[in-house]
Amino acid sequence: MAKIKITQVRSKIRCNKTQKRTLEALGLRKMNATVEHEDTPSILGMVETVRHLVKVEK
Repeated sequence: MAKIKITQVRSKIRCNKTQKRTLEALGLRKMNATVEHEDTPSILGMVETVRHLVKVEK
């Protein structure tokens, strides 16, 4: 599987609880934080949930 880099680019202040929990589960706790994950279907689904808050790179 390929790796993807996920960077939080927008704040989670006005988001609902589901989106906040998804960011926490991805490992994103601060603005401009970057994490690296395998591109499994579960991770891609989580990224899709918060796609307006993050930037994804292959």
